[in-house]
Amino acid sequence: MHQTEARKILKDAPIMWRRINSIGIILDCNSTYAAKLGYAKSEILGRPIFEHVPKESWGEMNDSLQKWFETGEVSNRKITFQKQDGNTFPGLLHAVSLYDEKNNLIGSNTVIFDLTEMTDEKIKILEEFFKNAENRLLEISKDYSKLDENAKSEYDGLKKMFNLLLSTDLNELKNTL
Repeated sequence: MHQTEARKILKDAPIMWRRINSIGIILDCNSTYAAKLGYAKSEILGRPIFEHVPKESWGEMNDSLQKWFETGEVSNRKITFQKQDGNTFPGLLHAVSLYDEKNNLIGSNTVIFDLTEMTDEKIKILEEFFKNAENRLLEISKDYSKLDENAKSEYDGLKKMFNLLLSTDLNELKNTL
């Protein structure tokens, strides 16, 4: 899958990120998502999102998908995730819709916070990453008119996602465990 300049921001980001299509199949993810779940990226792509949650969390994941379909966005959705080795961890999911040039829904950008890792140090790292990402997106926006439709769609979706993340109180996430 072609990596736009906007998506390169997420490649080795300190946060779990995945892109799904409109029916919940994973189209892309970053190295953090793959490593946290204990899979090679090639084992994740093309698989349904339900493979990364234990069966007892399928209802929560389905509710999250339903809310996303209805509103175009999901924030602060607590879901248990399952690693390849069977261990689980509590996650907080945020997702925003991604649209094509004709405003048709094509998928979502999803970020997952591992709630067991929400320390003061991790929060500082994430806040710095979010600010740097916002600055990189600002640089990309200067050439927005030169981007092809795919790159514009990518940029628009990631801009929306980072706006949501920048409005998230990361310190409050420590208290959601």
